[in-house]
Amino acid sequence: MSENRVEVLTGAVVLALAAGFLVWAGQGRGLGSSMGSYPLHASFRSVEGVQVGTDVRMAGVKIGSVTDIKLDPKTFFADTTFAVRDGVELPDDSQLIVASEGLMGGTYLDVQPGGSLTNLAPGEEVTDTQGAVSLLTLLMKFVGGSAKSGSGEDAPEGAAQ
Repeated sequence: MSENRVEVLTGAVVLALAAGFLVWAGQGRGLGSSMGSYPLHASFRSVEGVQVGTDVRMAGVKIGSVTDIKLDPKTFFADTTFAVRDGVELPDDSQLIVASEGLMGGTYLDVQPGGSLTNLAPGEEVTDTQGAVSLLTLLMKFVGGSAKSGSGEDAPEGAAQ
């Protein structure tokens, strides 16, 4: 009979830990309560690598997360909504950049604070944005550019090749 109690108690502990983990994971992905934050909006040409739950950082410190991304059918820009932790006020001339942690790292939104004395109110839009830069496109331009310059096609007439 005591083995039965131990098994039931162990099962209850495992279920409690699983429930706690799900609550913690839901809050990390922006699924938990939105208490303690306020929403802001921004439009980007490209949000490649950004998804719901992506970090919003300032000076390397997480200050919020992306809560919604949708395509604007009129401008063909990605309209992004993100939540910023209460107590963090952003000047209205701040810049929002889709940044990468490195060549193989993840993507995040980097806030470069401006110098304005007026702060963004909840629900307002960050107008100065810079979308994602495709590493593959940059590499193709570099490879394509170096192949062209080394072929002698750009040499002036009469120059030795």
